[in-house]
Amino acid sequence: MRQLESWLLSYLLNSLWQIPLLLAMGWLAVRLLKGTGAAVEHRVWVTVLLLQSLLSAFSALPREWLSALRDRGAHPSGDAHVSVVMGSGTGFGASLPGVVLAAIAIAYAATIGYFAVRFVWNWKRISALRRQAVILPPGSEAALCCAQYATRLGISGVSVASSSRIFGPVTVGFLRKLILLPADMLSGLSEVDLNAAIAHEFAHLRRNDFLKNLLYELLSLPLSYHPALGFTRERIMESREMVCDQMACEISGPQEYARSLLRLAALLVNPAHARIPHAIGILDANTFERRVMKLTRKQKEIHRVQRMAIVLVCTALGVGTCASAVALSIHVDAGSTSVGDTAPGRGPVNVAPEVMAGNKISGPIPKYPAAAKKARIHGTVLLDAIIGKDGSVEQLTVTSGPEELQQSALDAVREWKYKPFLLNGAPVEVKTTITVIYTLSK
Repeated sequence: MRQLESWLLSYLLNSLWQIPLLLAMGWLAVRLLKGTGAAVEHRVWVTVLLLQSLLSAFSALPREWLSALRDRGAHPSGDAHVSVVMGSGTGFGASLPGVVLAAIAIAYAATIGYFAVRFVWNWKRISALRRQAVILPPGSEAALCCAQYATRLGISGVSVASSSRIFGPVTVGFLRKLILLPADMLSGLSEVDLNAAIAHEFAHLRRNDFLKNLLYELLSLPLSYHPALGFTRERIMESREMVCDQMACEISGPQEYARSLLRLAALLVNPAHARIPHAIGILDANTFERRVMKLTRKQKEIHRVQRMAIVLVCTALGVGTCASAVALSIHVDAGSTSVGDTAPGRGPVNVAPEVMAGNKISGPIPKYPAAAKKARIHGTVLLDAIIGKDGSVEQLTVTSGPEELQQSALDAVREWKYKPFLLNGAPVEVKTTITVIYTLSK
């Protein structure tokens, strides 16, 4: 439970600054890649979302795990390596009282629960919208257009229906695909505009955008409280619509499609029209102007060498940002504080391991047992230590780790010597944690 609380708090603290950092990296990468097309911009923002969702979780891993990964790369020879991590090890370590940790955990669970319930509710709305839609007869103009595009693009199992609950074309489903058109739209649109709207929806079908959007929602759920993540999602939706615009232009032509898009914009003059969650629509008032400009603007040609150079710069930018984020990650110790949890005279005082690391005076590094090295046994030994008022190790207990490595860690740590830990000016017994990592190169 203590490790779970430590991971959760580290995860939340890291996400607060890592998500905006990755957002800035994505914005800079998009600026560098300007002119390469909407598809490249879309890939950049999807990559940013993936990194935002995963990097904070990776950075919150116990420091001994990260140190083990680092040590494996730092010792390519056949020799074994032993390292000792006091609490958070390198980087910044933080500790919080248990009451604060519990309050933060409850608040986080309530927030994520709210977004999860909203996600389920929206999914039910989509299901109800699908059930109440009216399938168009095969001989209708919209149905014939859909059949033509389905044959041309090789997409099977597509149905077209009308609904009075929507105000713009949407696409739902990933196994049983359905294009929904507003009921009042079918009689008010010309054939050209109707074909443009359906062509855009088929672009979403070809890209499987409904399924991708659901996956993005689930991936973003643990960090849905962060406004910077919402900004990234908006950039994904904007660039996705521009990609689909370009795909639709291949069918009807850029100029004609842009004119149709302008005429279709009249569908959104009513600000009360609600957006259908998780549904992919042709119209988005927030990105409409940029989409039209993108369609009518002449694409700037970028030479192959220049394109490769830009991609390499963006890759280096991404790798450098992620490495810096991990190196500067924050770790919270949920079970220790720098001030005693136990009143003097009633037992050892819990002290954050990184604090005790600064009090260590002397002591050997554990030796890698020859038998364990020969058997290729490696891993992490976690020790609970009680340090006396004079700074000597009075009690040492193994809480986890391979049996073949435990004795080596015990023998070495028992010889360690610390400066006495003072509480209110008087030396006290201390309880802390020591981690010994045994690493073998591949």
